Amino acid sequence: MQPGLETNDRISDPSGGSNQTRVRAYNERLVLSLVRRHGHLPKSEIARRSGLSAQTVSVIMRSLEADGLLLRGDPIRGKVGQPSIPMALNPGGVYSFGLKIGRRSADLVLINFLGAPLTSQRITYDYPMPDALLDFASTAILDASKTFSDEDRQKIAGIGIGLPFQLWNWEEQVGAPKGTMDVWKHFDIAAALEERCRFPVFQLNDATVACGAELTFGRGPEFADFVYFFVGTFVGGGIVLNHSVYSGRTGNAGAFGPMPLISADGTSTQLLAETSLYSLEKSLLKEGRDPTFLRHAEANWDDLGEILEEWLDHVAHYLAMAVISACAVIDFEAAIIDGSFPVEIRKRLVEKVSASIDTIDLQGIVLPSIQEGTIGSGARALGAATLPLLNRYLLDQSVLFKELR
Repeated sequence: MQPGLETNDRISDPSGGSNQTRVRAYNERLVLSLVRRHGHLPKSEIARRSGLSAQTVSVIMRSLEADGLLLRGDPIRGKVGQPSIPMALNPGGVYSFGLKIGRRSADLVLINFLGAPLTSQRITYDYPMPDALLDFASTAILDASKTFSDEDRQKIAGIGIGLPFQLWNWEEQVGAPKGTMDVWKHFDIAAALEERCRFPVFQLNDATVACGAELTFGRGPEFADFVYFFVGTFVGGGIVLNHSVYSGRTGNAGAFGPMPLISADGTSTQLLAETSLYSLEKSLLKEGRDPTFLRHAEANWDDLGEILEEWLDHVAHYLAMAVISACAVIDFEAAIIDGSFPVEIRKRLVEKVSASIDTIDLQGIVLPSIQEGTIGSGARALGAATLPLLNRYLLDQSVLFKELR
């Protein structure tokens, strides 16, 4: 039996209604999700926000506390009546691994129930190959698991993977020998990793999980609907509608890289060709400079000078066009921009996108709020790590924002 599958299995069924066990599972997920969303909540507030009776909430909270998923806070005394006791998620109640597989690097992170990273590891490469990635991930996961007690090892909810859609299609751009990456067409890394590590594995597009990380741990609660752009080796993104990530029919919604645009010379181009770190890499190579430092999250970009300035101006122009194109389809409240670069670079890029939008004809389009993301290069790994938590313990975000009656 896989570690982690034995504990709290009743919570892992997200559907509600067909029988008492499923209703209980749904209600427990609802309580956990509300507490996660608000940090600390007393029983009375959970009952008010969930629509459940006070008695039902009491039973659920006692059960979740007994399972080690909730912790009691200090009593809060009011003017009358019994003091209320706020409940919070137990950081050590659940753990989860997240694996981001990128075109130039891979990250493995272990988080607790609050989403706080506990350990992380990274490898860089010229292009991703499954065997090397499988060895890296399984070794890191098994080594981290060995540091847990037998009891805590049962609290590992699983492994989430964020992986670019149709990775083999980027062979030429990343400089891999022709045909090398075709192996990805038939390699199921989720199944292979589950077989090696004996934890359940969940997989989604890497930019979509980055969007989910921003929704869950970043600016998400501020906006009901937003379009999200993540500038990595190639640009990607995600869509949030009614406080919930919309992944689409194939799980690839919001993959903005292939979005068609018109270049400065009037020819057709794609967003990924104009707004990715790949184009900055090419500019550095033309100048005889080694671009591999861009693959490291802690890299310093201060000495890039005019090359950086030109790249930022170029990227901002095309991101502005992409933002307006997206808002012509859906009336987004905000456009959030993040990426694998230092915080100060993100700030400058967002400022330039806003300035570039001001030069575009916006007749018939309501301008969204242009915002910085908050998580940065770790967004895809963190988002991947939330997949097991969402699948086994929590509910869709949209449930938490329904009108209170």
